[in-house]
Amino acid sequence: MQAYRIVPHKQLPFGLERFEREARAPGPHEVLVRVRAVSLNYRDLMITRMAGSMTGKVATPIPCSDGAGDVIAVGANVTRFRPGDRVAASFFPHWVDGPVSAQRTAEALGGLDADGMLAEHVVLPESAFYAVPAHLDYAEAATLPCAGVTAWNALFVEGRVKPGGTVLLLGTGGVSVWAMQLARAAGLKTLITSSSDEKLARARALGAHETINYRTTPEWQDEVLRLTHGQGVDMVVEVGGQDTLNRSIASLRMGGRLTIVGRVSGAGGAPVEPISLIVGNKHMTGVYVGSRAMAEDLCNFVTLTGIRPAVDRVFDFADAAQAYAYLESAAHFGKIIIRVGN
Repeated sequence: MQAYRIVPHKQLPFGLERFEREARAPGPHEVLVRVRAVSLNYRDLMITRMAGSMTGKVATPIPCSDGAGDVIAVGANVTRFRPGDRVAASFFPHWVDGPVSAQRTAEALGGLDADGMLAEHVVLPESAFYAVPAHLDYAEAATLPCAGVTAWNALFVEGRVKPGGTVLLLGTGGVSVWAMQLARAAGLKTLITSSSDEKLARARALGAHETINYRTTPEWQDEVLRLTHGQGVDMVVEVGGQDTLNRSIASLRMGGRLTIVGRVSGAGGAPVEPISLIVGNKHMTGVYVGSRAMAEDLCNFVTLTGIRPAVDRVFDFADAAQAYAYLESAAHFGKIIIRVGN
């Protein structure tokens, strides 16, 4: 089978090297899946950067956490799937259900120590897979494992937002657009930011109630307060990090919740004045994707509502490095896909 790996210190775009290796047969409790589409996340860029700084390592495992495809063989003791089923793999293959723990999140697909999905075939335990909604194509289904589940967890599990509430989404990347679509379908009022009026128009077409250009309105937290009649939003899905955190806190109503899911604006410290949380009784929590049970809840909701996630552009398998470059450019709206096979 064909697959990719990241080779540190090799003069290849993003260190991505295409290679051939034999696809192994599934063990008794494993499933062999033909991958049809892979979805990129900002994390995938972070992995290439970390790998590039490593010394003494020949190559990383297969990259990319998110993929969808068809079951083509199952182990002798598999009961949940059969050949022909359409599935996606969990970001954390050992977090099936229950609260987050170090043990359940010890291995994440496509990291520096575990093979991911950027390959023609993958073999994982049957407990790592879940069925995808029938109305989604492979490209759309590939956006579920990280961006979709993160948005679901941030809104409805850790975020505990209720129908009729108001949600602020930052930017128009994969998690934010997924969260906007989920929130709108759940009866929430959605506000979303971007530096691009064109992207904001696309967000409105997908159902955003209010949009803010943070380039022309740098103090966008004041605009959030104006649009909510001085009250603030019930929750913020925070993807930025050091450049946005304090403005996000200021955008919250009293008792509001902020879920931190990323740090695309940088990993440096963002000093937070504790009094801004105390006097507003505001809550802040981190979200690291989610469990297979959350993915299944998401899929049920997507099936009931008919949501189709926003796919910006699809690249061929041979053009994986170009897909990474497009992700790095931040020109996308929603998700970037790599098509695997025909």
